[in-house]
Amino acid sequence: MTPQIKLPTKLVSWTRTLPSSSPISAPETSRLPQARRRVSRSKKKSCLQRITLVAGIVLASSVFGQSAGTKDTSVTAVEGESWIRHLHRPFAETSMGKTWDLGPAPLDPGEEAPSWQLQLSPAYMTQIVTLHGSDLYRLNCRGCHKELGQGAPPEINSIIGPVQATSVAATMERMRKAGREMSRSDVAAIARESKALLLQRLHIGGQHMPQPSLNEAEIRVLVPYLEQLSGVPGAEKNQIALRESPYRVGEHIVKSTCHVCHSATGPNPNPQQILEGAIPPLSTLTTRVSLPEFVRKVTSGAPIIMGTPPTPYRGRMPVFVYLSQDEAAAAYLYLILYPPHS
Repeated sequence: MTPQIKLPTKLVSWTRTLPSSSPISAPETSRLPQARRRVSRSKKKSCLQRITLVAGIVLASSVFGQSAGTKDTSVTAVEGESWIRHLHRPFAETSMGKTWDLGPAPLDPGEEAPSWQLQLSPAYMTQIVTLHGSDLYRLNCRGCHKELGQGAPPEINSIIGPVQATSVAATMERMRKAGREMSRSDVAAIARESKALLLQRLHIGGQHMPQPSLNEAEIRVLVPYLEQLSGVPGAEKNQIALRESPYRVGEHIVKSTCHVCHSATGPNPNPQQILEGAIPPLSTLTTRVSLPEFVRKVTSGAPIIMGTPPTPYRGRMPVFVYLSQDEAAAAYLYLILYPPHS
């Protein structure tokens, strides 16, 4: 017997009413009733296609769930307090989980909202995904270590030096350029020790680095990409890939990026508390925003309502432009099927 999946009312309601070609953001939701009255036959057809997509999402839960309560057994729910709360770091005083890409400011009176469309691959949630090392880096590491691995010193270290130190060839070349003589056996010993330290970080994290949610197979795929990113000679030839469920893709994003700032559970702050710095928990996310709103917020950004009286502001949450709409949708589905817990 496969698990019974109950989709949130908001998601089901969206599939019944929202045309696929209609851009949507939080300030626009009040205009949805008028928009629905203007839906053409072709848009109604697109709406039916969206309903089919959600049916596919439910089907995906059966495809990957082999028995009741198991779903994809390699995937587990996010839990516990956020990493910055664990480290007692206010969001405004940390570089963790930030990309420095911010969403748009609220519209001025009479200003027209920029065009945006939800464009998910119809079969995305029912097919296995091929992930390369570059993908695992995007999903797990880029939010803190940036695109090129340089980090945000002094808080977030660069990965380049530590990864280069795992290579005998790269270390010998660095020693040569620095005018220092070292035997190949001594360099090999340093490389082995550096490789052990790198793997330890990828397994258990560090004092200021959260424990990655990577398994052994994923680490074997990620390390060659880290070597390529760090300029290790010959690394380009060692790139490999693996295949995983979209649920696992969502888990990577939520645990390695979202959970840096958002605790798994907790009270949902009101607009004034959000203005004062409170960060909503992951457990309420799928009841607060619809799938289109979430995907737009994550990949393109959108204003947020804060303060007393509630007023649109430019959001503080980074925009993760390197995530696709499919990947953001996978994170949303993951939070539905694997509810966060304390």
